[in-house]
Amino acid sequence: MDVDQEATMPTTTNKQRLLTLLFTALKKRYQPPEPEPRPVLEQLLYAVCREGTTRERADRAFLGLRQRFYDWNEIRVSSSREIESAIVDLPNSEVRAQRLLSLLQEVFETTFSFDLESLHKKGLKQAAKQLARYQAANDFSVSWVLQNSLDGHSVPLDELTLRLLRRLGLIETDQEEPEVIRASLEHLVPKARAPLFGELLSALAEELCLEDEPNCSDCPLAAECPTGLDNHRTVSASRAGRPKPR
Repeated sequence: MDVDQEATMPTTTNKQRLLTLLFTALKKRYQPPEPEPRPVLEQLLYAVCREGTTRERADRAFLGLRQRFYDWNEIRVSSSREIESAIVDLPNSEVRAQRLLSLLQEVFETTFSFDLESLHKKGLKQAAKQLARYQAANDFSVSWVLQNSLDGHSVPLDELTLRLLRRLGLIETDQEEPEVIRASLEHLVPKARAPLFGELLSALAEELCLEDEPNCSDCPLAAECPTGLDNHRTVSASRAGRPKPR
């Protein structure tokens, strides 16, 4: 990051202003529907489909699983290749299929069922610890369940979300620990708006804030985004350096 970009990194007050703009501008642009309520196990499995992609793709993949297989036990005893064929439109579908299979197997071996509703009776910390014991679960999927099933204040962080948060300056570029990042975000984003926050970021990442070539010129947040401002200066400097036609 150059000196100019570092100088534009938002302060806490500026971060709040940026978040207000984010919710106002992006909600009008994307209008995401309310999250669909699901049992705990289904949210855990859905999180595997949702991580690193859009809600629309995850919804289609999850629906494909439910339509292709009779129940969760049929998926558990199927091959990962069969599962992959139902979610083939997702990125890294082979890895996701193996994780879905492993999760179902782990849940069945520990509960002899496909029911995790007992987690509602545990505190959030204990529920998170139990979910994290599953080897096929990860930080994103645990956080997703806490937010969407167990009424916890948690912000699921995948690569798309982290990329935007760093570009926007809402987290430091060198921050890596999910727990530290999540704690800072929970002070900025109210619990009631956390699900919408994630939906808006993933939609923006899919449409405009691409990994290699972000389309800052069309982004409604560009005027407040350190990366957008830096890219604008770069483009302006490039144009200024061009020889004028005679």
